[in-house]
Amino acid sequence: MVYKHLFIDSDILLDTLLKREPFHTYAQILLMECAKRNIQLSTSVLVISNTHYILSKSIGVAASKKKIRELINIIKVLSVESDVINIALDSDFSDFEDAIQYLIAKRYNCDGIITRNTKDFKHSHIPVLKPEQFLNTLN
Repeated sequence: MVYKHLFIDSDILLDTLLKREPFHTYAQILLMECAKRNIQLSTSVLVISNTHYILSKSIGVAASKKKIRELINIIKVLSVESDVINIALDSDFSDFEDAIQYLIAKRYNCDGIITRNTKDFKHSHIPVLKPEQFLNTLN
């Protein structure tokens, strides 16, 4: 499968922004591939909000805002409509936030979802990959 448009969740963004090892390298390569325009990475406004919240607790609000500004120059931020919330509430996903992410990825025709939390996406009809799994498809 050729993946061109991928949905990326908060754990991957936090891995790169907080340089969390051993995951940082994979997340950084993903963002570099996006910056080179080899792939399009998208995320949701919800992920950006959650990322900023967690990041600000670690590095402060001002530094977090700066990193978020840099990030949204590389990746596309997708909106969350109220119908997605209602569908997520009725879904079989055990995690409400993951249901929202899946539905947004599906709505915006993403080819895959990149997360380290693959187990919570067992109801996904879109391929769900860990960063290293996706990067292996580029070779």
